[in-house]
Amino acid sequence: MPYIQSEKNTGKPVNIYYEDAGQGQPVVLIHGWPVDHNMWEYQLNELPKHGIRVISYDRRGFGMSDKPWGEYDYTTLANDLKALLEQLDLNDVVLAGFSMGGGEVARYCSLYNSERVSKVILISAVTPYMLKTDTNPDGVEKEMFDQMLMQLQEDRPAFLATFGKQFFGVNLMNHPVSDEILNWMQSLALCGSSKATIECLKAFSSTDFRDDVQSINIPTLIIHGDSDKTVPIDTAGKQSAALIKNSIFKIYEGAPHGLFITEKEQLNNDLIDFITGTNVSEYAVDEKDEAHVF
Repeated sequence: MPYIQSEKNTGKPVNIYYEDAGQGQPVVLIHGWPVDHNMWEYQLNELPKHGIRVISYDRRGFGMSDKPWGEYDYTTLANDLKALLEQLDLNDVVLAGFSMGGGEVARYCSLYNSERVSKVILISAVTPYMLKTDTNPDGVEKEMFDQMLMQLQEDRPAFLATFGKQFFGVNLMNHPVSDEILNWMQSLALCGSSKATIECLKAFSSTDFRDDVQSINIPTLIIHGDSDKTVPIDTAGKQSAALIKNSIFKIYEGAPHGLFITEKEQLNNDLIDFITGTNVSEYAVDEKDEAHVF
């Protein structure tokens, strides 16, 4: 099985599992919480058909990567990403982070000045700051995250089952994914360690990425659903678009958090266009440092 070893760890090095498919422009897909790289199935099956080399990996604590007891802060996670790029000798990379994975993208670009990276994609990302504070009035109340933590500690499988329905916008009137998709996502989540699931919740709910995202000075595509109840667009997507100069902001009308499945055709098309530059006029920017909203 293909692994890289993370660097600068205290104690035993951490083995990070990855998969590498296709040839051409390298794209690194960073998965969301609390699943693993398999969430990208519909992208992994499509992007390599378009001259794109796709590398996906399991965050430490999830999937087939090592599951250490500690070190789940974003600086450590960004360092794991750095190790992947270096050990695979990837250059001119497009970094695409979904949900929690957007934090790794932002922290990596900030810490390492976007080294080896030419473009950034933030999909339903937690950036720039999830927690409601005096300086972040559009954030999510701390009590909400405290409740999630309590439920994880009391009955993780039950919490994940309920969380999965919100994730994909499932309710009495709307069922955009099958029960089998929900069961599949829960099985991926249960493969993560309980410790990593809890520590990563703490990390993405409390880390302030506002300075990190403002350091991004390369072409950036931001995609967010306006019916996202997990990472609200007002908290995240709109704020990132306001802070990242000359970013492209695509709003998916009616889309929930898990749009990598519910809107897979639209997402794949947008990813391919942005990565390959197929529709370059659509992504052109003017002289103003403003997000372009579509």
